[in-house]
Amino acid sequence: MNIEILGSGCKKCTNLAEEVSQVAQQMDSEFNLDKVTDMAKILEYGVMSTPAIVINGAVITAGSVPSTKEIESLLQAHC
Repeated sequence: MNIEILGSGCKKCTNLAEEVSQVAQQMDSEFNLDKVTDMAKILEYGVMSTPAIVINGAVITAGSVPSTKEIESLLQAHC
């Protein structure tokens, strides 16, 4: 599973990346996590509000920080 966290590098974006990584590890999922801060790349996804989660090329969330339970559900749905 390829996961990208889109954002400017702010505290919310950094925390979201850490939380997604922890949840994926707890689920014993094989994943690759990248933090994307390049605004041109973020705009290519059509994301206007960050942070955002992209799984396997599809934007899953944008403009909010989901709870740990929500992150787990999102990852399970896209494994």
